[in-house]
Formats: sequence, structure tokens, C-alpha cells
Amino acid sequence: MTSPKSDILHILGEEIALGERREINFNVAKLHTTTQVNVPVLIERSKKTGPTILFTAGIHGDEVNGVEIVRQLIAKGINKPKKGTIICVPVINIFGFLHMERELPDGRDLNRMFPGSKTGSLASQVAFKLMSEIVPQADLIIDYHTGGADRFNSSQIRIVKDEPVLEELAEIFGAPFILYSKNIKKSFRSACYKIGVPILLFEGGKSFSLDKTVTNTGVNGAKRILNHLDMLNSKFKVSKPKKESVYISRSKWIRAKYSGMFKASVSINNYIKKGDVIGNITDPFGKFNHFIKANYSGYVFSVNEAPIVYKGDAIMHVSIELEQ
Repeated sequence: MTSPKSDILHILGEEIALGERREINFNVAKLHTTTQVNVPVLIERSKKTGPTILFTAGIHGDEVNGVEIVRQLIAKGINKPKKGTIICVPVINIFGFLHMERELPDGRDLNRMFPGSKTGSLASQVAFKLMSEIVPQADLIIDYHTGGADRFNSSQIRIVKDEPVLEELAEIFGAPFILYSKNIKKSFRSACYKIGVPILLFEGGKSFSLDKTVTNTGVNGAKRILNHLDMLNSKFKVSKPKKESVYISRSKWIRAKYSGMFKASVSINNYIKKGDVIGNITDPFGKFNHFIKANYSGYVFSVNEAPIVYKGDAIMHVSIELEQ
């Protein structure tokens, strides 16, 4: 992990010296009422030089669980480093967060607009400013996400395969699962990867929901990373993960064969065997009760918690190939 190129951090038009803390506003546009919308960027610098770590959340405005994780890092003082610099952006998509929507007001998914454009759509301009003024300062990024569309994701770190540095950091983070996942075109992760900034993408929980187990995993993982880099203040205790992370290289969704009311009978993180009953689908009138059997053996790391599903809907994500 590299160290800052200079004792002075140049970010968003500001100069921040070692030992300083600063809150800077990341602004792109105003509301229709001309009200300024500020995206706070919180920067904490130690007097000792060291790596610069960037914690981000809220690329999707409805993913509040990630926002809560970064909030806790700030509220508990975990973001005050023993050495180096920690930058926190708890809510990147502040417009979506205010409207409780996944996208920005222009209807675009911010996580499909990177690296962005200085004169493009609102989403494109937000992406461009993040990539040009904040990301280049970082030696490592941890970006927090949650599941969408009623899907509850087990806590997991997503990385590309054959990247030893990312694999080491993912193991140190200690989430239950490490999922090998290709970079999606125009995503934040892909844009960072292309310019050589290592990024760990955390997934856990679901949209519009706070889950204590997931937030604890996200916070504890951040502490382990900071401790590994000798950046964590000594007043914080670091616990080892209860189990080693399970590597997943391939997975498949089990889909509903009928429309109706869905209820899962297995919990997230469980290992299931092919043929096991994993839930049932019924109709509102008590005419049928269809038991769903697993098509594959593997770990359940995402469950659709929507009470009503249609034929073909993805209801359970199962690992089908594990890395040894």
C-alpha cells in the first residue's frame, strides 16, 4: 500500500495538511428550488504519513445499510487514523437518498455512468467529479452496497479473480463470502480498477432496511483492514471472524416455477443440498401449495424476501462452485 505523494492533500479545491480534519462539500447541482445540495466529504489526517483509505456508500440512494456502516465509522471515531488519511463519503447519491430512490433525478443508475463526463447528464457529472477529484487521492477504496429489489444479500466482498492484493485484503476483511465477480462495464468498481486503485465492494442486507448483523460485519471488516495497515487507533479492539471466508467462483439463481405468495424455509448463509425443500409458493385462495426444491447444492447467499413472486422470478442465489 503506497503513501501520499505529498504532506499536503489536494482534494476538491482544498489543501489539507497532516494532522488536520476537514469537512468539504462535494457539490454538482442544486434542487429545483435553487437550494444547495451538499454531499459531505469527511477527511481525517494523522500527523504521521501513511496510506489514504476512501470509504464510500450510497451510490444507490436506497441502499441505506451501507450508509449506516460509514456513519458508524465516523460516529465511533474509527475514521481517525493512527497514521495516514481516511476519507469518508457516506452518501454519494444524495439526490436519490433524499427521494428514497435508487437512481438520480435524471433516472440514471449512477453505478453505470463511470468514469462520467464533465458536461454530460447529472449522473455522469457526479461520476466524473468523484473520479477526477476524490478517487485519485486514494490508495484503497471500500465501497458499501446492499441488495436491491427485495433481495437480502449475505455479507460478501466482491473482487475480480487473479488479483492477489485484493484477495489478501478480502480475507482480512472477513466477510462470510468472497465472491469472484467480473467488473461491470461503466461501474464505479470498473472505473477504479482501470486507473489502478484497488477497491473492495461490500454487499450486505437489502434496500430500505438496516440489519445489525450486516452493519457489524461491515464495520468490523473496516477495522480489520485499518488494523492490517497499522492505521487503526489502539483504543479499538479487533476481533477475528468466526469462520473463514468462503470463496465463490460460480453461482446460479433458483427461480419460481409458479406465481404466488412466496415463503423461504432456509436462512441466508445456510448450505443446502440438491433436492432439499427451500420454500413454498401458495395462492391467496388456498387452492395449491407448491414446495420448492433446490436445483443445486451450495451456500445460500441471497434470498428474495418479496412476499409475492411471479413465475420466473429469482428467489434464491446459490453457490455452485467453491474455490479451495
